[in-house]
Amino acid sequence: MERREFLQTVLRASLGVAAACALVDEAIASGVLREARYYVKSNPPAVTCQLCPRRCYIEPGRTGHCRVRVNRGGKLYTLAYGNPCAVHVDPIEKTPVFHVLPGASALALACAGCTLQCKYCQNWRISQASPTETKNYDLPPQAVIARAKKDGCRAVVFSYTEPTMFFEYMVDIAKLARKNGLKAVVKSCGYINPEPLAELSQYIDAVNVDIKGYSEKYYREICGASMKPPLEAIKGYKQQGVWVEVTNLMIGGLNDSTEMVRGMVRWIKSNLGSATPLILSRFFPAYKLGSLPPLPMSKLERARDLAIKMGLQYVYIGNVPGHEGESVICPQCSRVVVRRIGHFLIDYDLTHGKCKYCGYKLPGIWQA
Repeated sequence: MERREFLQTVLRASLGVAAACALVDEAIASGVLREARYYVKSNPPAVTCQLCPRRCYIEPGRTGHCRVRVNRGGKLYTLAYGNPCAVHVDPIEKTPVFHVLPGASALALACAGCTLQCKYCQNWRISQASPTETKNYDLPPQAVIARAKKDGCRAVVFSYTEPTMFFEYMVDIAKLARKNGLKAVVKSCGYINPEPLAELSQYIDAVNVDIKGYSEKYYREICGASMKPPLEAIKGYKQQGVWVEVTNLMIGGLNDSTEMVRGMVRWIKSNLGSATPLILSRFFPAYKLGSLPPLPMSKLERARDLAIKMGLQYVYIGNVPGHEGESVICPQCSRVVVRRIGHFLIDYDLTHGKCKYCGYKLPGIWQA
């Protein structure tokens, strides 16, 4: 029986039936179904997941909002451990991160499921699915590291969907990555509670968190979420010593107003500092917002100019290959020190993170 079929069988099995118990035991023993972290038995056999701010109350046989964590017999299990649906070698810039090992290759992976329902999600076929509904790879943490090293990767990136939903798998990979000299990088929506965030921060090197739009109304109507948890998570990662970058995907008429851009930039300066990279990414039609036009370039460039005028030192343009806003500029001598086109590195004029021209040390995680 294939791994996906086995998971489906476990989920369909009725509680109290000996065969179901045997299936669960077999799944646990084989590693196909592993007990989740961060939950409490709130009204046994029901449980409450404590991983993300939704704190889903999950009755037996049901999954949480993310479709990944399932209650079987009063215990919470993850359907995503060692079960990625996407595994690719990518330029690390695709994450996106602009101040982390420019030009390096990274092994990027994802499991199905997400805690948000963004109406513009480019990866909705896997983010809005359960691991029982996707074609998956059987890839335990050790195999992930072995593949990354074999393919010459300098980092492992958790991306495409929301990595918090496969927390246990991500942490175990990140631990092994550090032992093997690889960086661990997370691309996240920031929907994670403080305790798991603190644990994860011990093992990852960098995180890019989305600020979807600087508006509670936008988060609620477009993403099915709230704005406060991601902002708290971004501050949490910063306090834990993780390198932080921020992405804002700008959608015309929804989150691109001058007021929203100003609010976001003020928040970044006040809570993260002016040296925090901000990537303003261009919207293209996708998923439930497929009828909207791409964001006009003029709006993206005006937002970047405004953020720079307000004092952010590193403001980038994303989703526009060849734009000058993709490159890193030394804030002291104004020379381009990292030039890229799209996801590809063209020139690298830093030595141990210092500008080759004036010696200014730029913040980030740079090539040796």
